[in-house]
Amino acid sequence: MWHKSSQSNSDSPESVESRASRLRSRFGKSQSAMSGALRRVFTSDDDESWQELEDTLIMADLGSGAARDIVSSIRSQARREGAGAQVRDIAHRHLEELIDGGFDRTLATARHDDRPAIVLTVGVNGTGKTTTTGKLARLLTAQDKDVLLCAADTFRAAAAEQLTTWGERVGVAVIRGPEGSDPASVAFEAVQAGVERKVDVVLIDTAGRLHTKQGLMDELGKVHRVASKYGPVDEVLLVIDATTGQNGLAQAKVFSEVVPVTGVVLTKLDGTAKGGIVVAVQQALGVPVKLVGLGEGADDLAVFSPQDFVAGLLSD
Repeated sequence: MWHKSSQSNSDSPESVESRASRLRSRFGKSQSAMSGALRRVFTSDDDESWQELEDTLIMADLGSGAARDIVSSIRSQARREGAGAQVRDIAHRHLEELIDGGFDRTLATARHDDRPAIVLTVGVNGTGKTTTTGKLARLLTAQDKDVLLCAADTFRAAAAEQLTTWGERVGVAVIRGPEGSDPASVAFEAVQAGVERKVDVVLIDTAGRLHTKQGLMDELGKVHRVASKYGPVDEVLLVIDATTGQNGLAQAKVFSEVVPVTGVVLTKLDGTAKGGIVVAVQQALGVPVKLVGLGEGADDLAVFSPQDFVAGLLSD
């Protein structure tokens, strides 16, 4: 079923450059707890300050092991170098290396010679998965890509309606099926339509029910297989609510067992001191955080940059 609407000029996607600049600023504002603890270490090299930094990193969901290791590394190097005022630079290097992790964060959304790039968004219902799919459509549209949306979460009528609204807002076509229809069939129809229309990217929003692990495997695994009929799926983006912290990782691991997750989208990272979840999720799943959501606005989704993240973390 096709749904197409013209994009309103008054609601055009924000440019990539403007978005990046604005979200870099917001990153710093969201990390006040960590910034405060780090500032106290910079000005007072005592056991209490270092312990406070470690505790703050643990509460930020960095994980106790990683928090202990990073604080020990920073403190040891600072003492070896007699750093004093250089502690900030040492912390910057260690944190950036830890968060970067050597991952390739490139979004595989370039069109192939004979078919569009295929992107699946997966995750537990309530994480902001459908909203993220819509925001990603806006982000790609801002990069002058021709996008097709697919509402393969056929078990929730609200999800299909929400994605259709995003399609109308961004000005891209949406393929959806009747409520309760086979998600894999809708996904196949969307990929087929994408091939025929020669679009750049097909974004497929999948169901996130976790009633039973086996049921999820059957449904999501089938969607992935069918979406691969014209060629391998290019991206499987796992959407995780940052405010759930470590508690969300167990559910996330279930999805990584079902489909080959290529990257993570952390939503609701604004206004939370749980930025350490970036490190925890990368270590737990072995894939990079590629996108972050930093607000409720339509353009509050950006490509994740370890450099910008650390700069915000250590901002005054």
